[in-house]
Amino acid sequence: MDEFKACELDYCPENILIDVLSYLSVREVVRAGRVCKRWKRLVKDQRLWRLVDLTAWKGVTSRILWLLLRQYLGCGLRCLRLRGLLLSARGGTFLSESWLKALSTKCPRLSKLYLLHADLRALPSCQLLPPSLQVLELCGCELPRDFFKQTLPSPACSQEGAEATSSVGAQQQRRDQKGKGLGSPSGIGIARLVLNNVPSFTDQHLQSLTSWERLSRLELRDTFRVTANGLRSCAAKDGICGVEGLSRLKFLEIGITGRQGYQLQMASLGLGAGWLGLDELSLGGKEVGPGLLCASRLKDLKCLCLWACTLSEMQIVRSCRMLRGLRRLEFLDVIFQPRQCPPVVEGEGGDGEEQDEEAEGEDNSNDENMTLDLNDPIPSLRRSLAVLLPSCTLFFTNCSVQINAD
Repeated sequence: MDEFKACELDYCPENILIDVLSYLSVREVVRAGRVCKRWKRLVKDQRLWRLVDLTAWKGVTSRILWLLLRQYLGCGLRCLRLRGLLLSARGGTFLSESWLKALSTKCPRLSKLYLLHADLRALPSCQLLPPSLQVLELCGCELPRDFFKQTLPSPACSQEGAEATSSVGAQQQRRDQKGKGLGSPSGIGIARLVLNNVPSFTDQHLQSLTSWERLSRLELRDTFRVTANGLRSCAAKDGICGVEGLSRLKFLEIGITGRQGYQLQMASLGLGAGWLGLDELSLGGKEVGPGLLCASRLKDLKCLCLWACTLSEMQIVRSCRMLRGLRRLEFLDVIFQPRQCPPVVEGEGGDGEEQDEEAEGEDNSNDENMTLDLNDPIPSLRRSLAVLLPSCTLFFTNCSVQINAD
């Protein structure tokens, strides 16, 4: 026992010490580097800087970001989460063009960027973000008007590109890049864009996304300024030069859950124009009702998710009747309205004994339904959808049945 008491951290292997340091926050890791020279060297190991979350560190300034970038962040960085100063006088200064350029150079493998309460109006375009980004999440951010707009290459560059593509080798190289999913060096390579509670996101921003060649997932949560006309104009449809709009989009999410009493634009009504190639659709909150009415126009739809809403069985059955190609239907945090029973008219039916037997059978069936409610909130809905959509799989997560006071 005395040998274990005398054991110190200096005798631990470096791999074990790095694993221990990985459980600390960014601020604690930086402080741990001041213990000794050995820890200072271990703290700079890139295994500790793969996933960097600075949202819990209050008061992060541009000086701290430059310090982290110069001393710690490097080629090992994969995911970066930042919290801005939206309510401060220094709101737009903590993310500068020079810092983003340095981030692109020093962290070439950064694939996911999450910005919380960031004022991005000082940045002219999102092309200043690292070109290696594949996922961009914006939560409660302020955006300039042309933030998502892609600048076209200059005529000189386009002429040089045309001369380069005239050779067989250049054409083969472009085919290889296209097969691997790589865009042009000046293009935006983001494949997933998440906008959560971004009031400044408008139809103009949505229209700018049509020039993104790799965008396949778009999530719009509480984007109150997106209208049905804006969504309808960006829908993938056959045009003169082929498929126009967001032709590469496979997943779309629209949800409005906040701001009680706000006059909604019901952007999901834009789905009525149809959307070629859209495989997955997620509707939430107050967009579920109008979205279900237009979902029958989506011929390529395979998966449908409904969340944070109140629905009736009749509403679901009528909307899903036309979705014969549906393979997955998910209900998340949904409150189901009870099924309306037909009124009983006096003088109809058989004898009293038969009525008693029927009532007894109904009581037994109700007891069975009550036992099934634990795992299946509304069994009749499952049976109805099984007949309409035999190849569809149903999922119920945290669902419940509304109980009437009567």
